[in-house]
Amino acid sequence: MFARRLTSRLLINSLERTNRVLVRDFDKPKQRAAQRALELVRDGQVIGLGTGSTAKFAIEGLGRLVQEGLTVKAVPTSIATEDLAKQLGIPLFSLNDAGVIDITIDGADEVDPDFNMIKGGGGALTREKLVALASVKRVILVDESKLVLKLGQTRQLPVEVLPFASSMAARLLTDLGCPTSLRTQAGAPFVTDNGNHILDCSFGAIDDPAELEKRINLVPGVVECGLFIGIADQLVIGFDDRVEVRDRST
Repeated sequence: MFARRLTSRLLINSLERTNRVLVRDFDKPKQRAAQRALELVRDGQVIGLGTGSTAKFAIEGLGRLVQEGLTVKAVPTSIATEDLAKQLGIPLFSLNDAGVIDITIDGADEVDPDFNMIKGGGGALTREKLVALASVKRVILVDESKLVLKLGQTRQLPVEVLPFASSMAARLLTDLGCPTSLRTQAGAPFVTDNGNHILDCSFGAIDDPAELEKRINLVPGVVECGLFIGIADQLVIGFDDRVEVRDRST
């Protein structure tokens, strides 16, 4: 009996170690991309801080640089990012106070060959888009799994909507050919940092993302959608063994 318990415990410990290694290996491309992106940061800049698992590595790296003496100001794209930046001692400003942002570093859920993106898996799409549009340079960090031929192939499209009109917006989005589902959290509607709801839309592969963005944003009740068209200037792509930096052709 003791031998069986010992064998079971050894097996559990081995599986736990394996899982930790797999998690670390999964994160390595993201960490590489974040490290490379931070090479673009200069002293005295105003920096937009993205939201999500990949952006988190960049924020943590920026915090270390600040502790080493780098002087920057930052604009967070979510309350979660704001909380993390505060913990790391990164000076923060609101978008209204910051004015023009020198560089924004953020992640993406999907990126197509034209650098168009789907973002908003974490629910911060509206603030992410506003901060990106206020930025001189927009740098997007991804691993190779986020590269797709057409947007919508692997991810649903998030659309932020007013709670007052969420049902109407859902009906009108369905008329555009998109089954929608209200995003929930702990059994209740997910609430964005802006106090709104998210409709996740299953368009499938999107042939004309620019046109679709225009049509969605004309739907009554829609605040913003997760299509980011012509916004990314540079991709920093983490692979298992290297990092690639790609610039959008003009």
